[in-house]
Amino acid sequence: MMDITDDIRIREIKELSPPADVLRELPRTEAATRTVVQARQALRRILHRSDDRLAVIIGPCSIHDPRAAIEYAGRLTKLRQCLGDRLEIVMRTYFEKPRTTVGWKGLTNDPNLDGSFEIERGLRLSRKLL
Repeated sequence: MMDITDDIRIREIKELSPPADVLRELPRTEAATRTVVQARQALRRILHRSDDRLAVIIGPCSIHDPRAAIEYAGRLTKLRQCLGDRLEIVMRTYFEKPRTTVGWKGLTNDPNLDGSFEIERGLRLSRKLL
């Protein structure tokens, strides 16, 4: 009998909800859509030099606390209102730690920050935050 060489570190396989199901369950709001479309249009104008403002992409390395992310976004909104004539401020959001080989893997993969890997919960938390 041959030794097993594939998937030796996999403890279990859990089927995840398809992305379409998560999107249906947590649809994008009109306000969120408007924000994204307007920011993309502004960035396009800046990149094509038809808008002389400076583009500022700012945000945490990885979001781990949805409440703190909302608070941070609120602070950036105030800055956008004050500095919008000179800056196009866009909050960067990321829910995973792709280069992390040891330790916490991100909100989507481990939303409880405890190694429980409730990915279904993490997917929904991430989507809801967006």
